[in-house]
Amino acid sequence: MAYLHTRYAKHTIKVMRQGETRCPAEQTLTLIGGRWKVLILYHLVPGTRRFSELRRALVPVTPKMLAQQLRELERDGIVTRKIYAQVPPKVEYSLTPRGKSLKPVIAAMCRWGKQCR
Repeated sequence: MAYLHTRYAKHTIKVMRQGETRCPAEQTLTLIGGRWKVLILYHLVPGTRRFSELRRALVPVTPKMLAQQLRELERDGIVTRKIYAQVPPKVEYSLTPRGKSLKPVIAAMCRWGKQCR
């Protein structure tokens, strides 16, 4: 069986071709793994946010990296983007139903993080 190697943080994860993984947690990591994705989702759980609001909430992230992570989340059907035709351009991001299904995962991560302080 042929594998692709995907970089996640400082580790390489073997992912089978055609999107198959050996473990369901691995599939989750391929969708929300990334330096900023979980934090983006955390800030979108309460509701819709503009790009500038997300950027302020995630101070060290560069606009380029934030846009890239949002595009990946949008591509994977987790986040939806709404563009308003106005000057200056207004773009809002919100969770899709698939993204909302990650709320318990994000909440569990927050609870675990509080316990490990």
